[in-house]
Amino acid sequence: MNAAAAVVLQAGNTLGEGIVWCDREQALYWTDIHAATLWRYRPRDTRTDQWPMPERLACIALCEADGWLLLGLASQLAFFHPASGTLSAIATVEAGLPTRLNDGACDRQGRFVFGTLHEPPAGGARQPLGSFYRLNADLSLERLGLPGVAISNSVAFSPDGRTLYYCDSPSRTIQCCDYGDRCGPSRTFARLDDPHGEPDGSAVDCAGNLWNAQWGLGRVACYTPDGRLHHCIDVPASQATRPAFGGPDLAMLYITSARDGLDAAALAIQPSAGALFAAPAGTTGLPEPRFSGTPPQPSAASPHSFPGKHIA
Repeated sequence: MNAAAAVVLQAGNTLGEGIVWCDREQALYWTDIHAATLWRYRPRDTRTDQWPMPERLACIALCEADGWLLLGLASQLAFFHPASGTLSAIATVEAGLPTRLNDGACDRQGRFVFGTLHEPPAGGARQPLGSFYRLNADLSLERLGLPGVAISNSVAFSPDGRTLYYCDSPSRTIQCCDYGDRCGPSRTFARLDDPHGEPDGSAVDCAGNLWNAQWGLGRVACYTPDGRLHHCIDVPASQATRPAFGGPDLAMLYITSARDGLDAAALAIQPSAGALFAAPAGTTGLPEPRFSGTPPQPSAASPHSFPGKHIA
């Protein structure tokens, strides 16, 4: 029998994603992409805060610099200082293409790896127009030598940092490659046999197991380092999006979810769709790697300021 996740916060996210655990704050950060909103939740006292963003926010990374986040907005990368609301642009990504940023994570060297997805016209089919990139500590941006993708997801790294996991969600296949300054040839890590599901975001535990949220299947699947399905955690929302290990000992698995595209009948069956969930992992995670680039000095008077609000 699979373990089951329970609701932690009825966030009502349209497209909850990008969750990370900040060990310094003992808090979770994540995004509701379509609502262009950054969320923070502190389990010890249930404090919840939100920040509106100037455009859709796709992914998040912690920074080595105290009090800063690295944001992957729809069209650009930026530093964000939640306490002051200061937003500082870094680089525009894929200007002129019908794409936006999607999943991303820091590697073990403190560089940010992320991908994009194709946004076709209404009714159009997604094409592999997206790519994977790396933002280096000196803020230079490089395209990684990986195949094009329609929907980038599952960006994660082995404990030693020498393997990169990633996927193109519609392929229902999680890929991996040897990773360092360059990426080695792609190879298949795991394949979803159920045509109703797609791999979404991932996290890696201390033993090197890959935990993948599976959109459409209402679960987080745990794969051993050799790609065997070990077990699953059931989520009472069909569109599980991304897991993150959190808590003081990194033994709790937190999971974001989405309501996007669900009709009234589906929402009646899964009223917690869009909530933040959690389940004991039965193992421990790894501290979230932090981006090593240097942000500017924060300024509450910045013309690009997005103050937050305490909601609970």
